[in-house]
Amino acid sequence: MAFVVTSLCDGCKYTDCVTVCPCECFHEGETMLYIDPEPCIDCSACEPECPAEAIFHEDAVPQELRDDIELNAKMAAVTPLILSKKPPLAD
Repeated sequence: MAFVVTSLCDGCKYTDCVTVCPCECFHEGETMLYIDPEPCIDCSACEPECPAEAIFHEDAVPQELRDDIELNAKMAAVTPLILSKKPPLAD
């Protein structure tokens, strides 16, 4: 199991979560972040750091956002790793 960045992140792309991740799981897309489920150790450090409240444990992803579980795995494989905080897209 892993944590998932849901589409609630789309358009804001806060990176507060990236700085607390001990496993370098985050990948940066054009408008949102993704968590690679393979290195994620399920530590939950990222979840409370997300100002958009867009990160959920895989088991707790709301039904209407369940497609984001697969999206994270897919996009993490093709987007670059992000290791440091950057300015968000949204105010």
